[in-house]
Amino acid sequence: MHFHKYEKIWLIFGILSLAVFLSIVGFTAFAHGNESVLCLPAGGMDTIDPEKVSEQAPFDKPGVRQIDEDRYEVVVVAQAFGYDPPDIKVPVGKEIIFTLTSTDVVHSFTIDNTKVNMMAVPGRITHKSYIFDKPGKYLVLCNEYCGSGHHYMSTEIEVYEP
Repeated sequence: MHFHKYEKIWLIFGILSLAVFLSIVGFTAFAHGNESVLCLPAGGMDTIDPEKVSEQAPFDKPGVRQIDEDRYEVVVVAQAFGYDPPDIKVPVGKEIIFTLTSTDVVHSFTIDNTKVNMMAVPGRITHKSYIFDKPGKYLVLCNEYCGSGHHYMSTEIEVYEP
C-alpha cells in the first residue's frame, strides 16, 4: 500500500499529537493525586461492615449533631428505598458535613440545586461538606437504580434561620 507524502505527514502528526496529549493527561492526573483516575470512591477509603452499620458509631445514631459553633454533622444511612433519618433540619450559613453509608446496595445522596452528589456504597463511608446559603426545603434524591421501589427513595432537608 502506498501513502502520499502529505498523508504520511498527517498520520505521523496525528499519532504524535495523541501520544503527547495522553502523556500530559496521565502525568498530571497521577502527579496531582486524582482519585477518580484510580477509581476510588469520593470521600476516601473509610470502611465499615455493611452488616453491622447500626452497631457502629456514628451510624448507630443517625441524624444531625452539632460539632462546634459553626459546624454540624449529618449522619445518613441509605437503605432499601429510604434514608435514615427521614427528617433532616440544619441551620443556614453553617458548614454541614454529610457522612454517608449504605446497608444493602449502591445508592446516591443528591441534594437538588446544590453541589452535593454522594455515592452510598456498602462497606464505604463517604463525606461531603456543604454550606447552605438560603433557607428552605431541599429535595434529596437517589440517582442510582436500587430496585423496584427506587422511585420512592427521596427525602427533604429543611434549612432554617438559626
